[in-house]
Amino acid sequence: MSALRSYTTIKGEIPEGVSPVSYEIQRSRFLAYAVRAEEEDAVRTWLAAVKKEHFEARHIPYAMVFGGDGSRQRSSDDGEPGGTAGSPILEAIKARGITNAAVAVVRYFGGIKLGAGGLIRAYAHAAGLSLDTTAKVRMTPMRTMYVRIGYDLLAPTERYIRDAGLLTDETVYADDVTLSLRIPPEDIAQHQRALTDLSAGRAQYTLCSVRFSAVPLT
Repeated sequence: MSALRSYTTIKGEIPEGVSPVSYEIQRSRFLAYAVRAEEEDAVRTWLAAVKKEHFEARHIPYAMVFGGDGSRQRSSDDGEPGGTAGSPILEAIKARGITNAAVAVVRYFGGIKLGAGGLIRAYAHAAGLSLDTTAKVRMTPMRTMYVRIGYDLLAPTERYIRDAGLLTDETVYADDVTLSLRIPPEDIAQHQRALTDLSAGRAQYTLCSVRFSAVPLT
């Protein structure tokens, strides 16, 4: 089995998605929507809702990219001249290294034709605006490690966690303290050794399976 790889995606899951970004040129108005999704069927349902909301719009081209490596891609010009809408939207997603996401751009025609080059630039710009204004996360393979310690070890353990920059979840306080840490799989052994040394061998560990964890990007 191949190792899981980190990837970048956006916040804003179906059904809400990301608030649309508006762009106007030559009286044509473009509304760009972005959404996070992992399956094409979910995006199709979302697109149907967007089209229902904007039933008066002339065109709603879109593009979507899936998979950790971004290898699954779909796009549609939705009636615009071939290659002038769906492809520029798709390229805007790919250029930003984003996957598991879709962008739809609603166009309200203003009566002035933009030409093929104008359409390509307009759809690419609208899609880019939408993607650039939404928050992004780095989906990173992490393994949860529970660390059980006595209360006398809590302060130095918490100091180690802060200094190491480890991600934490809820801490359970009972007869002992159980800390929940999210750690890249390749770093587990290193932190176990450090915590074992810090606790003089008293720390107890429970490891969970590897799962993707969302790490905000600044």
